[in-house]
Amino acid sequence: MASLKGRRALVTGATQGVGRAIAVAIARAGADLVVHGLRIDAQAEQTRAQCAAAGGQVALVEGDLSSRPVEAAERLFRDVGALMPGVDLLVNNAGAYLETSHFLDVTPDVFERTMRLNVQAPFFLTQQFARDWVARGTQGRVLFTGSINGRLAEQNHAAYDTSKGAVEMMVKTLCVALAPKGIRVNGLAPGLVRTPLTDGFLADPGAMAWMQMHTPNGAVPGPDVCGEAAVFLLGDAAWHIHGQMLLVDGGMSAWQQPDPPGA
Repeated sequence: MASLKGRRALVTGATQGVGRAIAVAIARAGADLVVHGLRIDAQAEQTRAQCAAAGGQVALVEGDLSSRPVEAAERLFRDVGALMPGVDLLVNNAGAYLETSHFLDVTPDVFERTMRLNVQAPFFLTQQFARDWVARGTQGRVLFTGSINGRLAEQNHAAYDTSKGAVEMMVKTLCVALAPKGIRVNGLAPGLVRTPLTDGFLADPGAMAWMQMHTPNGAVPGPDVCGEAAVFLLGDAAWHIHGQMLLVDGGMSAWQQPDPPGA
């Protein structure tokens, strides 16, 4: 694994799933970090314990990024600065899937809440850190967690898919704006991985078989695959990678249409 020794990171939405895997991988790569969650609860403490086992400094911070995202981003930036000055790695992982209905039934409230958390909050949080890095001459690094849903649509995920498509364009746009200032911006787009949010779906043998059939390598892994990819993109080896969305999906996005069983 690449080394992030000497770096300090903030990972938003890091109390479970992909966010936790990224935070733990960053800690194991040698960075100190701040673990963010909606609240400091048992899940947050579990993430802190796993990160602290790597030997670095770990702090916890809470904050609701889904309500008044501009003010929430400003507050989180201040809180992180007080807990751990000098953060130079920002992982915008916090997000949510709030809809369970067809596009025709998506309400304005669901759409607005999805956009506030998945798009507005990371946009303005990155702005806070980038302004500070530019002022201090820090060569910061930003990583967004997108999704395969930013490229491949699903019928009952209209708001979520739209938000993740926006995240991918945000990666490209902020790269163009910030690379000349020494700040590197990239993203991860996971396919389906096993997390507490997907365990219920994957418990259905038919659903698991369907996902394996639609994934060229046949794997539905845990979130650790995202942690390893995140460390690479944040590390020195990726110095010339800017504005890219790395799809961690077993090849699903490359496959136009899987062959029918037995073909």
